[in-house]
Amino acid sequence: MAKWGMVIDITKCNACYSCFIACKDEYWDNDYPPYSAAQPRHGQFWMDLVKKERGVCPCVKVAYIPVLCMHCDNAPCVKAAKNRAVYKRPDGIVIIDPKKAVGQRQIVDACPYQAIFWNEEKQLPQKCTFCVQRLEQGKIPKCVQVCPSRALIFGDLADARTDVAKIVASRKTEALDPGRKAKPRVYYLGVPKLFIAGSVVYGDTDECAEGVSVTLTKQSTGKSTKTSTNNFGDFEFDGLGAGKYSVKFECNGYKGKTVAIDLKTDKYLGAVDLTKRR
Repeated sequence: MAKWGMVIDITKCNACYSCFIACKDEYWDNDYPPYSAAQPRHGQFWMDLVKKERGVCPCVKVAYIPVLCMHCDNAPCVKAAKNRAVYKRPDGIVIIDPKKAVGQRQIVDACPYQAIFWNEEKQLPQKCTFCVQRLEQGKIPKCVQVCPSRALIFGDLADARTDVAKIVASRKTEALDPGRKAKPRVYYLGVPKLFIAGSVVYGDTDECAEGVSVTLTKQSTGKSTKTSTNNFGDFEFDGLGAGKYSVKFECNGYKGKTVAIDLKTDKYLGAVDLTKRR
């Protein structure tokens, strides 16, 4: 039996909202018993896009994070439901029974990802179903079908030949919020973390310093990563965790320079001047 799962590559999402629109088109005013009742026109985001801004002007980075039901293996909503109104199928999909769940608002509050919504008119909690009605027809979820940048990868985690299984096996993915311990079936690539960036300038000419060697070292581990400045003198290290780092700049004909950083939030160093050797 298939074990359905999804990988979301945040670096490929450009916030076109095709996934959101496709989901609304599939579920608004459409019932799919026994899996879901019709989604209302407004107020529900079974596929949501969360905007994440990092840094400060003039170095600002923006990412968009698609968020949907994570179809957790240790789903809090299943535990919160009465009369088995929420259940996990053998293929891994978590379903809210549209009849049994009527009136059970505690199911909404149980979701650590805020991916379950309350239908006031129907008095019913509702969420993404991985388009189970399409899967049963041999199709893929509507959001995956329409994504133009292929940021959404869906498939059988139990089949090592599938793209989704290969990506998860690479150990490059992570949960959106690992601390929740819900064991989600939706995995992410490129989750925004902290970054260090800046620009290097030749102090004697006040020109952009291209090709400068920049080495980042994490003090607690001694692990180093290298890059070089581009033609604008810019450099960047992304995907960092909090901690103490040193950034070393080296360029032929100029004195080396090292900057110590206690990284707690994104850090833009501004212009780093290099002094010419005499």
